[in-house]
Amino acid sequence: MATSDSSWYGTGGRVSRRIGRLFELATLTATSVGILSVFVLLIYVTNDAFRPLSADPMWYAVFAVTLVAPVVTLAAYYYRSDSPNGEVAYVTTGLPVVGVLVAGGLFVLFVEIMPIKEWFALGLSVAAVGAVLYGHTRVRPQAIIERTLLGILVPIVAIFGAPPVSVARLVGLPIRVVSLREFVLQLPYLPLPPLQLTTTLTLPAAAVAGWWVWKGRESRRDGLVAGGLVVAGALVGLVAGEPLGIGADGWVIIYTMTVVPVAVYTEGVFRRGEGVAGLLLPVTLLVGGALGGFLVGQLGASGPETWLDWEFLTSMTTRSAETAGIYPALVGSVMLLIVIVVTTFPVGVGAAVYLEEYAPSSGPVGKLVTLIEINIANLAGVPSVVYGLLGLAVFIRFFQMPSGSIIVGGLAIGLLILPIVIISAQEAIRAVPDSQRQASYGMGATQWQTTRNVVLPEALPGIMTGTILALGRAIGETAPLLLIGMAASVREAPNSFFDKSSAMPRQVFSWAFEIEPAFRYGVLAAGVVTLLVVLLVMNASAIVIRNKYQRDQ
Repeated sequence: MATSDSSWYGTGGRVSRRIGRLFELATLTATSVGILSVFVLLIYVTNDAFRPLSADPMWYAVFAVTLVAPVVTLAAYYYRSDSPNGEVAYVTTGLPVVGVLVAGGLFVLFVEIMPIKEWFALGLSVAAVGAVLYGHTRVRPQAIIERTLLGILVPIVAIFGAPPVSVARLVGLPIRVVSLREFVLQLPYLPLPPLQLTTTLTLPAAAVAGWWVWKGRESRRDGLVAGGLVVAGALVGLVAGEPLGIGADGWVIIYTMTVVPVAVYTEGVFRRGEGVAGLLLPVTLLVGGALGGFLVGQLGASGPETWLDWEFLTSMTTRSAETAGIYPALVGSVMLLIVIVVTTFPVGVGAAVYLEEYAPSSGPVGKLVTLIEINIANLAGVPSVVYGLLGLAVFIRFFQMPSGSIIVGGLAIGLLILPIVIISAQEAIRAVPDSQRQASYGMGATQWQTTRNVVLPEALPGIMTGTILALGRAIGETAPLLLIGMAASVREAPNSFFDKSSAMPRQVFSWAFEIEPAFRYGVLAAGVVTLLVVLLVMNASAIVIRNKYQRDQ
């Protein structure tokens, strides 16, 4: 008779369960050791960045009562109850954090890269292109070739204009077709910058919010009201921005990126009636933080003297640890991400769509496709330093691009994550049930219409998840930046994608070899925590998207 530690498997005899238990214990131990090691490392880095022992005990006592205890109690309740309240609590807490990061990226864009009026002119040009293509779709719905040509030519003319064309043989004068973007920039009068941002940033957000409410409530009136409220809230910034100390421009950006998403999500929570109690967590955070700040101010208790503060995030790099900041490297990382997203996402998703939906599986072409997929899988495991050498050889030596520039760094890291984007997009497209494709074909749709209207919308959450995780890896890469000559430290933030710049991982790497101990511990730790916060937010966003997608299946 088999004992409790053994079982019978087929006719092969007795198999001991102890081996399985030992394997389970070994894997649990290895996982625990890895997590514990990372946790200890994070504790060391966080301690150096925030210097918690420099705060008054009264400061800790106040915030322990007003903030820590209520938040921990609520989090434990949500975890144990395993209800929608926990999800709502974490999403409504995380959305403002993501919104603040996006708003910070937009601030960098408008301050260092593209003035607000350039953004306004570009936004109007894109809207005009969309209107022309939509009108053509309504008037000539079957003229696909015409629409394709218009989709190529109209954006070029509207945004860049036609190149100088000599018509000397006709009228004896050279002419140039001015783009709509240039025409808007040449107008003698333009709306105020806050109104420009409201038109090109808040109006699209209001349209999305109105559509979301309209579909959720099945009421066009409610959707119009929601969109109107979003625009009205942005216009409040014309009056409220200056008293709040952020200016009217800052109000529009922060409001659109933080308040609007939270409001739309909260509306959905109340409409569904699920997880309403989860809204108590962000309220507790706000009230507890405000109450704690008021009390410590009244008691005169001082907080920790941290290295990571607002001055660190907005200051230039200096030779003194007390005044050193990460702002130029932060701007460089934002610009690197822009280059990576623009160059990698369309190529990666397009390649995945072709390989999964259009590429033949048999014949000579099928064998070539199989070879390509094998190479893509192998490229995903190539060390990052190889891509740095590739960027040095191709973009700098062959194409003569500026060494250490943003464009070269973005292209090199884009090549690094391109196989990952392709593979993750392939998996997401492959996960779409084939029955949905067959149903679309049965309704008379073409393969392109099926791909555009059925496959891509279903696969988009998975594609976004894989892309965000790949971008999280990209923003922390250092080896390619070293090989393409990215600067260890720059005094000013870059103003162009062809400027020589630094990036957060490259800047942190250079601080690790400074002679002054304050750089190697305090400033270095602050830079590491900044980079980790960005990575954690991106990974958390990917997890939320993935979980929502899995529940919708």
